[in-house]
Amino acid sequence: MNRAHLSQLAVLATVAQCGSFRGAAKELGIAPSAVSHAVSSLEARLGVSLLARSTRSVAPTEEGAQLLDRLRPALSEIDLALEAAVEARDRPAGNLRLTVPRTAAHLALTPRLGAFASAYPDIVLEIVIEDRFTDVVEGGFDAGVRLGESLQRDMIAVRIGPDLRGAVVGAPSYFGAMPIPRHPHDLAGHRCIRFRFSSGILYRWEFEKDSEEIELTVQGPLILDEDHLIANAAVDGAGLAFLFEDYVRDALAAGKLVRVLEDWCPPFDGFFVYYPSRRQMRPALRAFVDFFKTTR
Repeated sequence: MNRAHLSQLAVLATVAQCGSFRGAAKELGIAPSAVSHAVSSLEARLGVSLLARSTRSVAPTEEGAQLLDRLRPALSEIDLALEAAVEARDRPAGNLRLTVPRTAAHLALTPRLGAFASAYPDIVLEIVIEDRFTDVVEGGFDAGVRLGESLQRDMIAVRIGPDLRGAVVGAPSYFGAMPIPRHPHDLAGHRCIRFRFSSGILYRWEFEKDSEEIELTVQGPLILDEDHLIANAAVDGAGLAFLFEDYVRDALAAGKLVRVLEDWCPPFDGFFVYYPSRRQMRPALRAFVDFFKTTR
């Protein structure tokens, strides 16, 4: 193999990942003209167009996509080899890219990110917030974090946090005008603050008691896509909210919120970090897993 091809292929993969020559140049630390020249030279050598260029974006052609699909495993192995060399210093290093839902970032990761950065100063941790389940391989991620119930069977999953529990809450002022619900079906007569996922889907409230499971489409005058906003709206008396209890623990202790239907909200497994079983584990990912799994 012509050794010049190797660097050009690496540039091509970076352009495809970034979606632009300028973004790839910034990622690689070289001039945009050097990126363009590398890709053009590779296309000229192969005699095929690998990227479709427009004034706004760059995307692989069909031939380019096929090449990149076969190229990614080889580049991953090269990255692993380089990181193994760095690992000889007994200090995990390199970029670590994770897909994480907002709730997991708030509850499972944020409280310990500073400590992780101090423990592993040579790891560059990038957290991409996504509520939808993401294919980590297709998305170019090293791993993801999700609830255990969302994981696919071909993934290795390691628990990184304690049990979670939902809480239905409302302000004392709200219950001054509305009755306390005793059963999930009583929510039909209440104003509920609803949560919309980034996919556009509204969350259906889920309950369980004595092996009975109930899933409800609630109604209400307010739809939000951020848990802290929902908690604040509930404190202000806008309606009932259904959140992880960690979001409302302080407000409950201060008497700003009242909890209802507690017997219908059992604890369940918390968050897991997941990654493909067929992929060799990178030292940086191993460090991340070992560090966060101790929080159980």
